[in-house]
Amino acid sequence: MRKLLALLLVFGLVTFTTNFVSAQDPAADTSAQATDTAAQQTITTPAEEEAAPAAPVEAASGVQMLKEKFIQGGWGFMLPILFCLILGLGLCIERVITLNLASVNTEKLLTKVDNNLKNGDVKGAMEVCRSTQGPAASVLYEGLRNVAYGPDAVEKAIVSYGSVQMGLLEKGLIWISLVIALAPMLGFLGTVIGMVEAFDRIEQVGDISPTIVAGGIKVALLTTVFGLIVAIIMQIFYNYSVSKIDGITSKMEESSVTLVDLLFANNIFKR
Repeated sequence: MRKLLALLLVFGLVTFTTNFVSAQDPAADTSAQATDTAAQQTITTPAEEEAAPAAPVEAASGVQMLKEKFIQGGWGFMLPILFCLILGLGLCIERVITLNLASVNTEKLLTKVDNNLKNGDVKGAMEVCRSTQGPAASVLYEGLRNVAYGPDAVEKAIVSYGSVQMGLLEKGLIWISLVIALAPMLGFLGTVIGMVEAFDRIEQVGDISPTIVAGGIKVALLTTVFGLIVAIIMQIFYNYSVSKIDGITSKMEESSVTLVDLLFANNIFKR
């Protein structure tokens, strides 16, 4: 279910970005905006100009500027960076949903397990763990499943299955870290190639014109800007996922130690 939800969110993001970058030519937009502005200045009175809100115009111009800068960066490197953003967001959304579903109230779970162990009902405690989502409940279930073999078997089962659950929690983080490293690299590569093209243009012209140099460098640096933006967004999600995994792991270890103490306290096996 969580993977389906992540795919739907990614599909929505792809649709949004496709509509975002498939707009009309920036020059045509600029001329159209200039014509509209001139017409508005002709028919608008000073009182209406003072009453008109400026915030929507600023927001629209900001979105338009971002779209124009993206197009100016060139499709050769902007499309891979956009693909990294979509792929990274899909992985991050899946991890966030998974980790939030894996979070469980371990105190409440241990209370239910303790109530069953006080009555000597190990199978009842196992059913409680089986019906509860999350890695902590799965680890406790594996421990209770090996109660008949003694405390050493319980601890060994908890440690072994805890490692398995850790691997499941960290699944996908390696790909998120790859996106974090790859997006700026693609941006830097586009910048270097853009600089080479700018110097080739200077060589063809035979003169160092400020217009040629500034325009080429500006377009070349846009790929780095968007690559760094993607890396920053992915880094925030990555750090959130790591902190969430650390919290789940600490609760899982704490509940495992508490389970062994409960088994001894309820005389399931003696010390």
